[in-house]
Amino acid sequence: MSDNKIIKAIKDKSKDLEVEMSFFDHIEILRWHLIRSCIAILVFVCLAFYYYDFVFDKVIMGPMRGDFWTYRMLCKLGDYLNKPGFCITSIPGKIINTEMGGQFTLQINSCLIVGIVFGFPYLLWEIWRFIKPALHDKERKAASGFVFYASFLFILGILFGYFVIAPESISFLAGYKVSAIIENNFTIDSYLSSVATLTLASGIVFQLPILVYILSTLGILTPQFMRSGRRYAIVAILVIAAIITPTPDMMTMGIVSLPLFVLYEVGIVVAGSVEKRKLKKHNEVMKAE
Repeated sequence: MSDNKIIKAIKDKSKDLEVEMSFFDHIEILRWHLIRSCIAILVFVCLAFYYYDFVFDKVIMGPMRGDFWTYRMLCKLGDYLNKPGFCITSIPGKIINTEMGGQFTLQINSCLIVGIVFGFPYLLWEIWRFIKPALHDKERKAASGFVFYASFLFILGILFGYFVIAPESISFLAGYKVSAIIENNFTIDSYLSSVATLTLASGIVFQLPILVYILSTLGILTPQFMRSGRRYAIVAILVIAAIITPTPDMMTMGIVSLPLFVLYEVGIVVAGSVEKRKLKKHNEVMKAE
């Protein structure tokens, strides 16, 4: 009896060691996926550093220039609607640096932001490569477009944030004054953080359909629940739009709210397709029995 117990204990111990090795093997694989992602981001950081004159003058400082694409389109829209108030030809205020190493820090931080934005699709691809072996064939087929759709929505959100939300917010905040005796001078850190936050936040918000897909697959979210909560979603979207865009006019809020409404409706369609696929699978199992 004691020998059997010893043998059983040895077998149990070996199983525990196999589990531990398997766990640490997965950690090691994940580590290399993350290392490759960091290298890809670092490559884009170096490219942004090399072409920094273009990155700073045309991209980072773009919303502060009167000839920025968004302002030119607003001028055309103002001419079409006979509303000259839409046209923006210059941004008031100055961008200043108040720290000894402020401009050096600006270059490093802005290059890091550019590297993260351009390296994000590759990061998603490495995450997908890590998760893929653990999925069944049907699950792999169902999630085969994850990297493409998530990257597409992220880039779309980045473009929307950079060309719509950021310039609208900057033009309003730069010209806002509570008193004529107060001059608007903004630190470069404040300006960069505002542009980066608005742009990256928009890219993250545009991941809503992906989040809906994951929650629907897990059975947490259903299209019926999303349809019944549409009125609450509309209120939440309007609140988010009001926070994102500090401009008081309803047109700007409408421009920001419209994509969010569209994303919510797309999420309902995504949740419905997931539910149909689950129902179809359930019917196939029932017929097989």
